[in-house]
Amino acid sequence: MAAAMKRRRGTEPGPEPEPEPERGCLRAWAAHSRVLVGRWTMARCGGEARRARRQQRDEFGELLRRIRGLPAALPALPLELTVLYNSLLFTVGASDSAIKREAEGIREGLLRVLEACGACGQDLGTEELWQKVLQEEPGRSHCSEGQNKLLSLIKAWRVPPEGASLPLVQSAKDLKEILCTTAAFLQGLQELEAGNFPTALSLLQEAAGGFCSKKILAQIYTCLGCCAQRMGKPQTALQHLKRALQIDFQCLPALSHAAAVYHELGETDVELQALTLLYEALGKNPPAAASSSPYFLMQTELLVHTPVLASLLRHHHPSEVKYLLAQRCLQDGRVAGAVEHYLDFLSLLQGGLQQQVPLDGSSAVPRIPEVFLEAASALGQSGRHQDAITVCEEVISRTTDLIPRVLRVEARLEQPECSSPGAELAGGLLSQKKESLCCLAWRAAGYLHQGWAWAKLGESKEAVTQFSRCLNDLLRLQLHGSGVKPTENIPAEVEVLQKIRLLSLIGRGTQFLELGKHKEALLDFQHSLQISPGDPAATSYLVQALWKLNRKQEAAAQWQKLSQSSPEEDGQQQGQGRPLPLYLVSCLEQAMFPHSEPLARSIQDYLGTAAQDTSS
Repeated sequence: MAAAMKRRRGTEPGPEPEPEPERGCLRAWAAHSRVLVGRWTMARCGGEARRARRQQRDEFGELLRRIRGLPAALPALPLELTVLYNSLLFTVGASDSAIKREAEGIREGLLRVLEACGACGQDLGTEELWQKVLQEEPGRSHCSEGQNKLLSLIKAWRVPPEGASLPLVQSAKDLKEILCTTAAFLQGLQELEAGNFPTALSLLQEAAGGFCSKKILAQIYTCLGCCAQRMGKPQTALQHLKRALQIDFQCLPALSHAAAVYHELGETDVELQALTLLYEALGKNPPAAASSSPYFLMQTELLVHTPVLASLLRHHHPSEVKYLLAQRCLQDGRVAGAVEHYLDFLSLLQGGLQQQVPLDGSSAVPRIPEVFLEAASALGQSGRHQDAITVCEEVISRTTDLIPRVLRVEARLEQPECSSPGAELAGGLLSQKKESLCCLAWRAAGYLHQGWAWAKLGESKEAVTQFSRCLNDLLRLQLHGSGVKPTENIPAEVEVLQKIRLLSLIGRGTQFLELGKHKEALLDFQHSLQISPGDPAATSYLVQALWKLNRKQEAAAQWQKLSQSSPEEDGQQQGQGRPLPLYLVSCLEQAMFPHSEPLARSIQDYLGTAAQDTSS
């Protein structure tokens, strides 16, 4: 009534005085808020933080509901927003996860601010609501143009001084620092994922200079290392990754990424040392997860759960690292180490490894039959041929029932358009055919390895049998689409099968030579050259077979043609197409023609004699 009378007299209305009961409630609620904050301070210092968080969350939530029982008013806003702030922090702190279900509570708080200011925002979205509330804030700093919008907004936030009458459970100044660090970290990860590496590097460096725990700082430096590696700066990447480990030696993803950088640099010794350390660290009982800091309810850890970070910080299973050790040793020719690690890995398979390791694109471990074949390759190179035969038999027996009698495949296995009719069915059939091709390749490679193993044992007849089984298995494949060049747009699986056929023909041909079956050997070498025209190994063996058959003129002509080809051309012939699977590399090496000085001298003598006869 008094306010209405003043307005009628033409005077400016001032804030309406609070009714005495409301002032009493506000004083009582403010006192209760101070008691709760004080109780939290004591519990935090006394080591009872975790239990106290849940209790404080419930009590602050109840206090907030009481305050919101009154209409929104400017005099009550400081208390209401303080209680809302404390309530939200305890909600996050008690659950150890970022805010997910508190959006409605925040929205209601923003609406109460607008209501107290005489404005409305019920129809606004969250972002629009924030913008309208911030417009009502006097003296608000403006964001700098060109900066990251969220990061700039947080930086521009002028933190009000904290009053003793309305204490906070975590200072707004600390919260601002945490939010700045979190925003820079998250935006850096987004830019890293998008491939904007310079921007990502700048944001991650800003995050590294922010306010966070050692655990998060080590993660930031790990991401900086990944970013530098993708920018083609391996030495800088190693500096960041070493810094991550210095900050937190339990940040094992940094060690994993460091091993990958050393591999990229070709520093095998250091790479293997890093992988060994990683394997030993993963094999130990992992330390108990560090509990959240009792001092801070809101922490960066609670706000950075993103798929890209989870991918960069993925912890390898110990068996994955064991496989990497085996693989790197085999690739570098460290046969004894490779055998040891492969046998350790195969023994882990018996302990249910397939249920522990994600055998998909995220895992370092390839398909299990390939691991067996790589192990057989290592065993063969170490002279353990009988063991290699046994390992291959395991692959052969397990894939026997997975391959159709006839496998018809188009020369180009193209993925159907998603929008085309029956695309889903066609895609499923395509995947099934690719799986059948893989099984055929593994089984044929098993026979191929067994053939070379028997050859090394001096059992040429048994070697011929295994090579023949390999070639017979490959007859199941019927490739449609004539006119396609051997390496032109054909599926990778088909290219591998063609290489296996080539190596098996060469292998069987060499054993026919050992058995004195020179005509059969010649046919195999001729078929090899149909598969891979100009192949130096097949051509060299062809020369040998022709010479043994006393077809010296043909042998000399082929030898001259081979001699005129440059080493570069031979290297291109050997390395054409896609890289070979690791399990076939040793077979390729065994198929290489050993330099034969007597054969070369005999052919040169023949050519010299032929030249003299012609001149005379």
